[in-house]
Amino acid sequence: MKRLNLYLMSVATTVIVIFSSSCAKEKSSMTGWENNNSKWGGFETHKYEGQETGPGLVLVEGGQFVMGHNEQDVLFEHNNVPRKATVSSFYMDETEVANVHYREYLYWLERVYGTDYPSVIKRAMPDTLVWRDELAYNEPYVEYYLRHPAYSDYPVVGVSWLQATDFCAWRSDRVNEMILVREGVLELNPNQVNEDNFNTEAYLIGQYEGMVKKPLKDLNPNSSGERKVRMEDGILLPIYRLPTEAEWEFAAKGLIGNLPYKDEERFSDQRVYPWNGTSTRYPKIGTWQGDFLANYKRGNGDNMGIAGNLNDNADVTAPVRSFYPNDYGLYNMSGNVNEWVMDVYRPMTTADMNDFRSFRGNVYKTTVLDAEGIPVEKDSLGKITKRVVTPDENVNRRNYKKGDVINFNDGDDNSWTKYNYGNSSLVDDRARVYKGGGWKDRAYFIAPGSRRYLSEELSTDDIGFRCCMDRLGAPAGNDSKAGNYFKGGPKGRKK
Repeated sequence: MKRLNLYLMSVATTVIVIFSSSCAKEKSSMTGWENNNSKWGGFETHKYEGQETGPGLVLVEGGQFVMGHNEQDVLFEHNNVPRKATVSSFYMDETEVANVHYREYLYWLERVYGTDYPSVIKRAMPDTLVWRDELAYNEPYVEYYLRHPAYSDYPVVGVSWLQATDFCAWRSDRVNEMILVREGVLELNPNQVNEDNFNTEAYLIGQYEGMVKKPLKDLNPNSSGERKVRMEDGILLPIYRLPTEAEWEFAAKGLIGNLPYKDEERFSDQRVYPWNGTSTRYPKIGTWQGDFLANYKRGNGDNMGIAGNLNDNADVTAPVRSFYPNDYGLYNMSGNVNEWVMDVYRPMTTADMNDFRSFRGNVYKTTVLDAEGIPVEKDSLGKITKRVVTPDENVNRRNYKKGDVINFNDGDDNSWTKYNYGNSSLVDDRARVYKGGGWKDRAYFIAPGSRRYLSEELSTDDIGFRCCMDRLGAPAGNDSKAGNYFKGGPKGRKK
């Protein structure tokens, strides 16, 4: 009996120890203070399981690669000379943005701004007249391509760089709003109008409340006990944006498929296209042997082959999930439509470009503050007012002096190059790069190393876009996997 009592006492002690250790508060390794405890001030920390994958995205694991042409420069432009560069991991749309996606955007703008701000819808509307040609009958595309359900899954065209950038910003807010609804923080509110619409920045700085369903508990002992979601909670996602040229080219080549051994830092081969070899046809024996791997123009008068044997099965564009995806799972990184990237075009890309996260086009901005240092009220569209950083603010800064550094060392007062736009050049600070080749391009332009440019306010019938997003944290993905966590629920802040 005595042994039994000692055994029960031992078990009870073990249970108490386990229970007390499981209830112990996490302590700061710097100060020893307890975190997540209002009695100790309420500083919060959370176990973060990794960034969830936003809708439509796939993880592109970064690394080094040789950026530039992998074939002869037949146009003798010398504007993408091979050089080694490193790209951080990021997320990219699996497909080009389709007509149905862009129509969803237009519908939202009409619903929220249509009554009082019709100019917003007009500014976002694709230019369907890009299909017209004086010596061709293209009116069916003018009338039906954007709106008719037959083309819903085809890539949107007639969209300028500025319009594509606005779409990315809109998508960022809609996804973050959906996450807050999914997490039970906000009620679903389809009746937002004008400035009363969810904007991520406005929400974070307290200029948008929304229909609150269940606020988070605030552990600050001096607070009301409730609070909104903060960036530190890990619930909200980074912004959707256009990819940089380096990111786009890295993702298009898909060299991750050419790693012979995972423990070696080398590729088995470089690529001219997003697939191996120099042919644009499927090389393996089987049903698909000889089929085209991209939608492009083979030659004069040959947009799709012959009746009964259409080589790419597309006279103009093709559905966004046509052809084989590359080794990252990305569709149509060659052909179908060209795609806008973030970069401002300069012909000499090797002179001063950084070999890590290469990009030209930075314009550093800051939130406009009032006399008391508080952000001014959001504008009539519900967006936070920003301005370009001035040199006076960076007198003692070493890494940059002015906010607009687009022409840094290539067009500014410190460089030997001057671009006399309209006289000796068509290059200026509004010339944006597009890549990938389109349905009416020859094979030369569907190589990821090819690059062209167009003014950011212009559009064509063969330029579309896709969005991307920064990867925060481990570059190889959550738990070294690139799984899509979006459909499985939140993988951010652990409750």
